[in-house]
Amino acid sequence: MKIISVPKKDLVKGIEALKEIYRIFAPLPEKDFHMFKILGRGQQPDMNCSNTRLSPKSIVYPQSQIMFDYTLDERKRDHHILKEHPNDEYPQVIFGIRPCDARAFRLVRLNFDTPGYKDPYWISAYEKTTFVGLACNSPCATCFCTTAGCGPFNEDDLDVLLVDAGKYFLAKVITDRGDRLIAAAAWDKEMDGGAMEREIESMKLAAEAKIGSQVRTDRLNQHETTALYDAPFWEDVAFSCINCGTCTYVCPTCWCFDIQDETHGYSGKRLRNWDSCMYPLFTLHGSGHNPRGSKTHRVRQRFMHKLKYYVDKYDAGIQCTGCGRCIRLCPVNIDIRKICNMMNDFDPSACTVET
Repeated sequence: MKIISVPKKDLVKGIEALKEIYRIFAPLPEKDFHMFKILGRGQQPDMNCSNTRLSPKSIVYPQSQIMFDYTLDERKRDHHILKEHPNDEYPQVIFGIRPCDARAFRLVRLNFDTPGYKDPYWISAYEKTTFVGLACNSPCATCFCTTAGCGPFNEDDLDVLLVDAGKYFLAKVITDRGDRLIAAAAWDKEMDGGAMEREIESMKLAAEAKIGSQVRTDRLNQHETTALYDAPFWEDVAFSCINCGTCTYVCPTCWCFDIQDETHGYSGKRLRNWDSCMYPLFTLHGSGHNPRGSKTHRVRQRFMHKLKYYVDKYDAGIQCTGCGRCIRLCPVNIDIRKICNMMNDFDPSACTVET
């Protein structure tokens, strides 16, 4: 594993060279926030933003994605036949992705790329993407990544990790794909790896020491599922929730979707759209029955899925990377850290049942 020193003045030239080969998504300002957008000619990423409002998951898993096209015109021989929508194979780079957002793709992959089912849309987009991470020297106050299986300098699912060292970036090359990107950008001046590795490790420890938020997860897989499901605190947890769905849309590991058809005249498209377990229609049956008919049911489902069902099914930690977006953006201040600790520390024997 090699480490490259990239002077900040050389970053611009390298990114411009990469635009000839890749479609580059990077953090750009949008009003009071930052969003991942395609870099246009002359545009450069804002490498000083603390975090983007939304994770870059939509680059691999679009919020709305056309799957098939069809025609209803019976004068045509191929009417009422679904035809796969053309897939863009152009290589792309997510530049400046935070380690927590990169790790989210590892967690989500357990749903989209399995031995029994392989989602061609997600896999195709993922495999054409190069991930250039940006380490967090100054984590947000709501970040709790170090106790969510991640960290501000985590390298999981990254091809390159960039570390801001003041006048230059240290680029840690992790994969062959990352090596090719570094070469294409002409950032190929390899320095004293041992000295730079020690510099990175020092900054990593300093960043981790700034994270004051923690979650406890050591007992989640020991609890009986039904005991947690019937825990007495769910009504209180759900009391203030307005089922707006903000938490699910900003979460980098939420993957729920719906499939719908849209027609205009004789032309039709079948689309996959993000959906949310927070919405009443999400589980509404054709019969009219809704197994999650109240907001308490829906709130419980969200947290049970991320912090219990996922843990038990995959044995890969919680379905959360500790980015803190849902905490920062929830309009009624529901805090996943408190709920995770409440679930982890729950003692069914302490609950009394009135007869």
